[in-house]
Amino acid sequence: MTSSAPLPSPAAPSDRRRWFALAIVMTAAFMDLVDVTIVNIAIPSIKQDTGASFSSIQWIVAGYALAFAAGLITGGRLGDIYGRKRLFLIGIAGFTLASALCGFAANPEILVASRFLQGATAALMVPQVLSIVHATFPAHERGKVFGLFGAIVGLGAVSGPLLGALLTEWNIAGLEWRPIFLINLPVGILGLVLGSKFITESKSPKALRLDLVGVVLVTLAMLMLIYPLTRGRELGWPLWGYLSMAGSLLVFLVLVLFERAKAGRDGAPLIELSLFRVRSFAAGIAVQLTFGVGLGIFFLVWTLYMQMGLGWTALRAGTTGIPFSVSVSVAAGLSVQKLVPRFGRKVLQAGALLMAAGLLLYIGESNHYGMDITSLQMALPLVVMGVGMGLIVAPLADAVLSEVPKEHSGSASGLFNTVQQMGNALGLGLVSVVFYGAIGDRLTRAQIGPAYADAFEQSLWWVTGVLLLIFVVMFALPARPKQHVEGAAEDEPVAEESPKEPVLTH
Repeated sequence: MTSSAPLPSPAAPSDRRRWFALAIVMTAAFMDLVDVTIVNIAIPSIKQDTGASFSSIQWIVAGYALAFAAGLITGGRLGDIYGRKRLFLIGIAGFTLASALCGFAANPEILVASRFLQGATAALMVPQVLSIVHATFPAHERGKVFGLFGAIVGLGAVSGPLLGALLTEWNIAGLEWRPIFLINLPVGILGLVLGSKFITESKSPKALRLDLVGVVLVTLAMLMLIYPLTRGRELGWPLWGYLSMAGSLLVFLVLVLFERAKAGRDGAPLIELSLFRVRSFAAGIAVQLTFGVGLGIFFLVWTLYMQMGLGWTALRAGTTGIPFSVSVSVAAGLSVQKLVPRFGRKVLQAGALLMAAGLLLYIGESNHYGMDITSLQMALPLVVMGVGMGLIVAPLADAVLSEVPKEHSGSASGLFNTVQQMGNALGLGLVSVVFYGAIGDRLTRAQIGPAYADAFEQSLWWVTGVLLLIFVVMFALPARPKQHVEGAAEDEPVAEESPKEPVLTH
């Protein structure tokens, strides 16, 4: 039932509904973050239970990432046009259904198709998270909210492998790997019910239409870039892969030219190129892309080092990451609420230097202890790295979106998430060079551990270089986010972006 009676502004201090809405969208964001990494741990169990071929296993992992990255910009724009609440609910419903299909898949083919559906529906759901936050909270409250967002990112980064290890090892009701997907069902259903009640609808005040040509071009460009990066190593880096990646640049160029012309023609492009004239947005996107490359390299080589090199179980590898996850979460909350209002951009730059320092500590300890290194000895570099990452992830989202016009928050959020996925894909592609390139062929059993440890150390030097580059790029960010310069005066509610008062659908 839809009530048309005016409701209190969603930004009004007395209205607590927006905090329930925040909890719901953050839970959905966490669900997506976990699902990106949870499958890797369960691959041996999936392979044994379903008889999946190596190619099918690759598609189970890559299918989600490909569909997710290709659909993010479109998902964000659909939220601007048809309503962010509506698209969020459609996305979470589809994600929950896809999770059920994954959990009950009878063969590898159904599982692969279900993972594609999961990624596509996540692309509808995830861009709405930051859009809803941007549209629901006034500027002076967004710092606190983005601090919480950073904490969720930190928890999701490490919780996936840990949760996957626990669920697989427990073998609940004899279901083996299937609970890693089925756990999304109660969470998704609850999010759907509560989201319908507590999230306030918002959308662009302009009568926008979906740019179908833009959708085709951006999807094609993303697939041409990410597919060869995702599968390149397994396929032996064929010539067509390089041609596809080079061709993607041409498609991106055609996309930019088309979007520029469409903006001048009817003002309804898929990608608002005018956003890149906002200095904080353009600089933040550059940082996000580079940061994604570093994280893409680190998290994969770290997992390979612990499980393949040191021979640790999935559960031990997962629990080793707990200090990192906790440090990210704590630092993310402090950075936006306490540090950024006082020190501005320097907080993010300190985060990049701390992450680099943590990596150097890790290199030193790995070199010193060799194959005898313990989880406890890894704790210090992981804590230093975690604090550094926490100082970056939450303020970066705040800085990128702080000066974006509300009517384009969906498009901006989609771009923000998309460049992170592009960065991660580039990082994963570089793993073949910086990690596997350092490991010789035909190793004996005794040589595998030391070879993986050496490759891990070499990879960390690459990630350290990426972080130093990020430190330099961060000089292009504004010294202070807009709301911290102007103070808490900007209390305008989201309702201003729509000619009507918001209504809630119950």
